[in-house]
Amino acid sequence: MNLDELKKLRENNFLKHKKKKKEYYLKNKATNKSKRKEIDYSKEFNNENFVSKIKEIAKAQKAHIDDRRELIVAKINEYKKRKKEYYSENKEKRLEYDKEYREKKKEELRQYRRDYYQKNKEKILAKQKEKRKSQ
Repeated sequence: MNLDELKKLRENNFLKHKKKKKEYYLKNKATNKSKRKEIDYSKEFNNENFVSKIKEIAKAQKAHIDDRRELIVAKINEYKKRKKEYYSENKEKRLEYDKEYREKKKEELRQYRRDYYQKNKEKILAKQKEKRKSQ
């Protein structure tokens, strides 16, 4: 087999796979659609029911969060612990990197100031003369 035949074969196999996947998706979608009940939003959220429905939704969300409170707090604490360990392990690397970064930025800032001064030399000198005269 040459390269072109392999490419065609690969493409055909890919298209077959894609078609099979799409059929599976559509079949699942059709079966799941029958399980779900239809919601008429105009009835559910009309002016009389709107406030009560919003309160009901908020209560359900709060109940869900309250049920999972310990798990959420445990995850947050574990994340804080891992973060603290990571920073303590990599403290030296971080400090070294920060030092190099500051040095690099310091040099860039010096170069920027030099360029700015050269570009606006006359304006800067004129301002300095004005200040000296006013003092």
